[in-house]
Amino acid sequence: MSLSKKKKIVLGLSLTFVLLVQSQQKNMSEVKAPIAKKIPHNLEKHGDVRVDNYYWLNDKENPEVISYLEAEKEYYESLTGHTKEFQHQLFDEMKSRIKEDDTSVPYKQNGYWYITRYEIGKEYPIYARKKETLEAPEEIMFDGNEMAKGHEYFSIGGLAISPNNKFAAFGVDTVSRRQYVISIKNLETGEVYADKIENTTGGAVWADDNKTLFYTKKDEVTLRSDQILKHKFGTSAAEDQLVFHEKDDTFGTYVYKSKSKKYIIVGSYSTLTSEFQFLRTDNPDGDLKMFSPRERGVEYGMSHYGDHFYVLTNKDGATNFKLMKTDENNTSSENWKEFIPHREDVLLEDIDIFKDYYVISERTNGLNKVHINRWDGTDSYYLPFKSETYTAGVGRNPDFDTEILRYGYNSMTTPTSIIDFNMRTKDREVKKEQEVLGGKFDKDNYKEKRIWANARDGVKVPMSIVYHKDTPLSNTTPILQYAYGSYGNTIDPYFSTVRLSLLDRGFVYAIAHVRGGEYLGRPWYENGKLLKKKNTFTDFVDCSQYLIDEGYTSADHLYAMGGSAGGLLMGAIINMAPQLYNGVIAAVPFVDVVTTMLDDSIPLTTGEYDEWGNPNEKTYYEYMKSYSPYDQVVAQEYPNLLVTTGLHDSQVQYFEPAKWVAKLREMKSDKNLLIMDINMDAGHGGASGRFEALKEVAKEYAFLLDLEGKI
Repeated sequence: MSLSKKKKIVLGLSLTFVLLVQSQQKNMSEVKAPIAKKIPHNLEKHGDVRVDNYYWLNDKENPEVISYLEAEKEYYESLTGHTKEFQHQLFDEMKSRIKEDDTSVPYKQNGYWYITRYEIGKEYPIYARKKETLEAPEEIMFDGNEMAKGHEYFSIGGLAISPNNKFAAFGVDTVSRRQYVISIKNLETGEVYADKIENTTGGAVWADDNKTLFYTKKDEVTLRSDQILKHKFGTSAAEDQLVFHEKDDTFGTYVYKSKSKKYIIVGSYSTLTSEFQFLRTDNPDGDLKMFSPRERGVEYGMSHYGDHFYVLTNKDGATNFKLMKTDENNTSSENWKEFIPHREDVLLEDIDIFKDYYVISERTNGLNKVHINRWDGTDSYYLPFKSETYTAGVGRNPDFDTEILRYGYNSMTTPTSIIDFNMRTKDREVKKEQEVLGGKFDKDNYKEKRIWANARDGVKVPMSIVYHKDTPLSNTTPILQYAYGSYGNTIDPYFSTVRLSLLDRGFVYAIAHVRGGEYLGRPWYENGKLLKKKNTFTDFVDCSQYLIDEGYTSADHLYAMGGSAGGLLMGAIINMAPQLYNGVIAAVPFVDVVTTMLDDSIPLTTGEYDEWGNPNEKTYYEYMKSYSPYDQVVAQEYPNLLVTTGLHDSQVQYFEPAKWVAKLREMKSDKNLLIMDINMDAGHGGASGRFEALKEVAKEYAFLLDLEGKI
């Protein structure tokens, strides 16, 4: 073929591509965005009047509301239709890396090995067990695939096996509002009994008599976990006895069993305060005994060993927590004795107790540490981790009388390993390494590092980043910057097979460890909440500016993503610094902060006061309003924006993102994308199937890659 002929073919293909793009743009321009009608609704507090033109959208029983949401869904489908084939390609690619017939590492409890496994082509887990040895015949307890038939959404949770190994209590949610119905199954005969306990958290605890079950009930309106009840196997749930009622609407309650199996423990919690009561598992009809009464701002948790409790607490100003010890018969705080002192530079996160050892989970300079100690004091050492940035943590260790510690390890370039470590001999056995199928993955093809951005108040903010070794870092490099930044939840640098679809297409992925999480200890959280909440937002913006200033990327190629409270972060940053981002994904975003926090009928609101403040107090009201994304929308240019939500979301109600999108569409002065993908069948967690959830990720990645011209 002649060179001129080749050029003509190339030019012809180029012209075809241009015409295709122009055609798509024309079609997109012809698609009209749904415009929500404006019905002014005055909201007055502290003498301040806010006019909410889209307040009417909070009534999902109104056919007009559903019609509007469906119009938004259709608009999203119209504007992303040209990416559908690519979404399917991404889905197949991400799915192909995942081992479909996967199996968990078995763990042993009370004479049985428990296993969770998946089968090829199926969405849901199968829960099985084997008696005494792994060579024993498999007993299938629950097949999620069979149970999910006929349901758009399905979740099973809270499996609790009776002490005699005969019965299993389990919770099922088929709506995605985290309201589980508890049932009881005979694991020997397969019979599911008539006992049905509705509107629970899903979890339950058996007493030693194998017939008494303790569980947590939710308020039907607010969904606050406010009651602990006692159910006698074989009786109607209507006969269940109230064990404890948490009447303070800023607290929730829950129930669990100590690892020693000696006590059933009822906890009450708010963001900043905790309290526990307990009774013996061999005396289920006894009265709860107070462990130590709640003190505002004092958090504690306890583990039982021998005739003592070990108490992890921030009492007496121990900001990063300390470990104390108390006799099981004298548990109030005046009897607590120091066991591990508070340290300014070490966050004490957890304790795991074994017969001969106790294991302390710590965090120093953002990195996980696992400290192993013998009770008799003859040995004490840390597990060695040498990477610059990684995630490590103690796994499930239900067996008390063992010298084996199970823990997990991964990094942004290293798949997860589940490791059994002999605390006496210090031998380690890798029980399982996460398989990345497809034959293309090599961890040496990727680079990870931790960098530190300069925040505007002089603080150094860490970021963990990962990218393909062949990706140049320049002002044309696309970066997806992610963060959460609330409730002290730390987003550690973790491995993701799904993320490879971005990295292999030239994206850098960055986790910004902003204030509001606990990456750098408890003070890191304290400085990103209440009247210091804006530090979370400015940290994220300053990290973005650092990436641009240091030549990692530019505003034309920088993207941001966050979900739930991280969606609030997205809403705040696009109001504050929209010019820094080409595109933003706000997943199930909490964006109407003031209105939501003033409405104590909305699920979870009252329990949030310690995180955001109570807007019934003027100081908090004014501060919230000054950053609330919905209240701060102004007439300016905004980045391309993808918003996701679920109609049945119990955490962030669908109407928050719906109102926000409507107001943004009214106010923004640009022609960038503003699309909302609403799942009419799901809630806060999105689709329930193992692989169905990948379709949602494929939508998000297609949005980013389309903006980068990489489809």
